[in-house]
Amino acid sequence: MSEITPEVVRHLAGLARIALTEEEVARFTGELSHIVDAVAKVNEVATPDVPATSHPIPLANVFRPDVVGETLDRAAVLAGAPEHDGSRFRVSAILGEEQ
Repeated sequence: MSEITPEVVRHLAGLARIALTEEEVARFTGELSHIVDAVAKVNEVATPDVPATSHPIPLANVFRPDVVGETLDRAAVLAGAPEHDGSRFRVSAILGEEQ
């Protein structure tokens, strides 16, 4: 059984600056006790001959080759823009800066 008591929960809540009701303290005492007990069980079976893993299935890169494809010319790109000046997109000013 874990060493989580209502006093420990109140102390942790104080460190985290969380206000807890007495009902929450009682509930979290039980929940944290279960969590600590579960971690203790894992530590019992974790031996030096069992390698640590972050994923149960080995990961592999899923990158695709970088292949150059066809690109649009400037006129085609600007044709879909709401506003442009012939060579660039025109956007509304930000932060009150008008030109």
